[in-house]
Amino acid sequence: MNAGRRSGSLAALALVAAVGLGLLAGCAGEPTRIQPGTSAADTVQRLGAPTGRYPLTGGGERLQYSRMPAGFEVVDIDVDASGKVVSVTQVLNEARFGQDIKVNQWRQNDVMAFYGRPYEVTRVSSFDGAVWTWRYKAVNERRMLYIYIDPTGVVRRYHTGDDLDFDRIRD
Repeated sequence: MNAGRRSGSLAALALVAAVGLGLLAGCAGEPTRIQPGTSAADTVQRLGAPTGRYPLTGGGERLQYSRMPAGFEVVDIDVDASGKVVSVTQVLNEARFGQDIKVNQWRQNDVMAFYGRPYEVTRVSSFDGAVWTWRYKAVNERRMLYIYIDPTGVVRRYHTGDDLDFDRIRD
């Protein structure tokens, strides 16, 4: 084999190795790959600083990893009082909204602790309060979750809808 081919083969091999390492690093940084029993310190070392930290009843803590505003996922990693991961949940899941969102019970702080900072906060004329919005995907369709919070900070309703902003960008 001549020197030119050998250096080209080595360059191609280096490129494949770099791509492979990048994919492995991407997997290591994926919050949903954290296993129960992992320590909070190991979790933060693997994933970096969470986008939110919230105390849990019983002395634990929620480490929240949000991909807002550009992404579609919010992963809540709950850690018990001993510092071990007990659950990992991607909370922007349409099948869960009905059981998770507590209308007339949740306050603004509860929404933050569960979903983190919204994609946007708006107002509509048909509601006296703010509408917090998160982007998510349902079977690869871009969707929006809207939570209506009244002036006292109480969740009064929620609904989902299509991500019309994306449609406007495509047109």
